[in-house]
Amino acid sequence: MTLLNGVYPFYLLQRKASMFDVSTIIVIVVFLTFACSFLLIIPGIRGRVRLYWTLRVLFSLIMGVVIVTVQFTGDWETGWVRANTSYKSFSPALVSADIGLGIGLVGVNISLRGNPVKQVNETINYNEHFPWSFNADYDQSYSQGLERGLPRPILYVAEKFTTRSPCSMQRQYRISSHYASATLWVAFCTWLISNMLFSMPVLVYGGYMLLVTGAFMIFSLLSFSTVGNSTMCLIQFGAATLHTGYGGSFWITLVIGKDSKLHQRTAPCLWVCQSPSAFTPVMEVSEFGDCSPPEPQPGPWQNRSWQRWGQGWQLGEHHPHRKSGGGSFSP
Repeated sequence: MTLLNGVYPFYLLQRKASMFDVSTIIVIVVFLTFACSFLLIIPGIRGRVRLYWTLRVLFSLIMGVVIVTVQFTGDWETGWVRANTSYKSFSPALVSADIGLGIGLVGVNISLRGNPVKQVNETINYNEHFPWSFNADYDQSYSQGLERGLPRPILYVAEKFTTRSPCSMQRQYRISSHYASATLWVAFCTWLISNMLFSMPVLVYGGYMLLVTGAFMIFSLLSFSTVGNSTMCLIQFGAATLHTGYGGSFWITLVIGKDSKLHQRTAPCLWVCQSPSAFTPVMEVSEFGDCSPPEPQPGPWQNRSWQRWGQGWQLGEHHPHRKSGGGSFSP
């Protein structure tokens, strides 16, 4: 059969290595749309309050996009190794390649990149995803990889995470990932509540909910890091061993979770500095910058007197030129 532009007709095209996850791109585009919409209305905010709203909304959007995006990323734990390994099963041919492993909350990404890419008359550049979310079957994905004839290094690493493997790595990572994902969704709910409270004149409670959001983000990291306490099987390619460590999603979640405490403290202070009159229903800001409770105002009962008339009560107004007598008022 002849080639047609370098492709064999009636055969599936060779799959290319994916660079970005579609879900991640969708989440980033949605939050970028919100950010651009807010930037369009910034000129309509008058006075010094513009700085407060700009910083608060941008930081809130950054926190929201991090909480949602890290749910679909595959670099919570990553590792790379360069080794000389067999490319196909039952073949003595060896290739020099970089093998990468990325573990996320929804599955495992296994990469294989040749060094150089062109070897044994093939292009060695693979990135396969094996999901283990609630609606996915990891063993079925592994079986489909066997049927498609994936390279041996990818199948070797993927086999370590199957349920039939004696390493039990899938059970350890899957349970910790599910708890971390559930905790992050709770953090997303508290993030929504904090935005609603910040939109109302209750900034203190909005700051508290923002602090709770950061706490749940830290709890998700603790849930995922419990995997390190268990014994792991070694992933070896000859004399080389694939070791993993915490990746970018883990560290960015840690940074945003810790920065939420700083934002919780600075947001009310920045609002007082930009618009002190906004806090007048709760506190008064003196000319020296300190906050003191407002002085009590006289109530309506302090300028009125209650007089009894017959079996009931009658309300009378104090007036310097009036006198009460006999239950009636006369000038």
